Amino acid sequence: MNNFKEKANFLWSIADLLRGHYKQADYGKVILPLTVLRRLDFVLEPTKKKVLEAYEANKGKKYEILEPILNNAAKAKFHNRSKFDFNELAKDHNNIAANLRNYLNGFSISAKEIIDYFSFDDQIKKLDEYDLLFMIIEKFAKAGDMFKNVSTLEMGYIFEELIRKFAELSNETAGEHFTPREVIRLMVNLLFVNDKDILRKKGIVKTLYDPACGTGGMLSIAEEYLQELNPDAKLEVFGQELNPESYAICKSDMLIKGQNPANIKFGNSFTQDGLEDETFDYMLSNPPFGVEWKKAEKQIKDEYANKGFAGRFGAGLPAISDGSFLFLQHMISKMKRSSGGSRIGIVFNGSPLFSGGAGSGTSDIRKWIIENDMLEAIIAMPDQLFYNTGISTYVWIVTDRKEKERKGKVQLINATGSDKDDKDNPFYSKMLRSLGNKRKEIHEQAIKRITEIYGDGKETHYCKIFDNDDFGYHRITVERPRRNEKGKITIDKKGNPIPDADLRDSENVPLKEDVEKYFIREVLPHLPDAWIDHSKTKIGYEINFTKYFYIYKPLRSLLDIRKDILALEEETEGMIKEVIK
Repeated sequence: MNNFKEKANFLWSIADLLRGHYKQADYGKVILPLTVLRRLDFVLEPTKKKVLEAYEANKGKKYEILEPILNNAAKAKFHNRSKFDFNELAKDHNNIAANLRNYLNGFSISAKEIIDYFSFDDQIKKLDEYDLLFMIIEKFAKAGDMFKNVSTLEMGYIFEELIRKFAELSNETAGEHFTPREVIRLMVNLLFVNDKDILRKKGIVKTLYDPACGTGGMLSIAEEYLQELNPDAKLEVFGQELNPESYAICKSDMLIKGQNPANIKFGNSFTQDGLEDETFDYMLSNPPFGVEWKKAEKQIKDEYANKGFAGRFGAGLPAISDGSFLFLQHMISKMKRSSGGSRIGIVFNGSPLFSGGAGSGTSDIRKWIIENDMLEAIIAMPDQLFYNTGISTYVWIVTDRKEKERKGKVQLINATGSDKDDKDNPFYSKMLRSLGNKRKEIHEQAIKRITEIYGDGKETHYCKIFDNDDFGYHRITVERPRRNEKGKITIDKKGNPIPDADLRDSENVPLKEDVEKYFIREVLPHLPDAWIDHSKTKIGYEINFTKYFYIYKPLRSLLDIRKDILALEEETEGMIKEVIK
């Protein structure tokens, strides 16, 4: 897999032919669909002759009958019945546009839909007008050897590299399309590690879903993991994707691997749930970080108001600026509650841990997840892992089927490596060359170590175990009386002091602590006239990772600081003398 960059760079080099005729930001509209087509073409090459023979023998039949016959001849879930392939297309310069369209029309319905999402016919017309179409097709035809012995995993890397390059040129967010493969491998490990006995059963069939599947990396790596663990097992994968090009790439990957491409849906998971009422054994996702949901606001708020917990968002709605918790609630709604339960792995930034005070939608969602004992673990990851952002990220493991020893508990793992130098860090290695904002990668030993820490479920330097209600608190409102000009307390008709809104304050009291005892100890010694307005008390939840893993670093001694200051003075004096000369 070491030469995937070399292959991606070769495909990228073909884009040089477009210089002067296309904006660099539009190169992907040509190179990505042709890469998919060449990949499909190479897969079908060994059976091409048999498909053509089967077509001649059955071409008068209806497509409902013809399609499975030709798929069977192709030994795949798709076929191409055109007499053309890339090698044949590269033999006729004069009729390249017509021949290419004939070739595209020869694909089976499942494959043709993929091509349609690239809107590639627009590019055929444009390339033909510029007299570039034949040259580019010829380049791809000659690239046949590049696709030999290329696994779906390696092909995923090639697509990632191409998309990253095109996204950088167009100032788009490459990270919206895919997740670094080593991050996915870690997430898959965490999702499956405690289920190995189940997954090793002969003939076991499980389902996995990603509501923001991008180019299909989560689905592909999960499937490969299960195949390595148990070749007799089957993982049926499902997904939905909003970006047309990413959707087409994902669907083509599913088609090539023999998965059912109909399981991959196009559209917004919130407003066009393509897998409504479906439930899954496992779910994985890396939804876009901090993306607002204003475009879907009406539909989501309507569902929340009209359906409550009968819909997907009954626990609450997060701030409109960040839809992260909408994805998680959407996934929770697809758990197999009545038939064995489900496990979810999802990547978030830091916001879902603590944003929103008690009574806010975000806090209420955290409260609902934790009080229903669904939060199993959170793993804090190193920063600079993703292509489109350098921020810190967190993997949440959420499930409705915790093992007995994990019930009522939440495991936090600090895998940031923040207390170690880069050279001997146990959780990541520095990349020799950064890819966008990605400057670190989780190496194989780190994946193994994090998985073991999670699987053991025991407290260590990097792991802490908490009770569910350790994250909860009472948000109490502390009132103080209004006073008149003479400093006397004003009272209402019932003789109760009237609160002064300007002096009103609030305190967070841990759930495990008695509110009245806390008030007597922490508030009354300083504000003897204060009282709690219990009618305003709210319960909130937050997860303060930094506090739980804070390591005290002693301040430098005055002697060390003095030495540094004197050294700076000497250095500055020398510089001044140089200037005066």
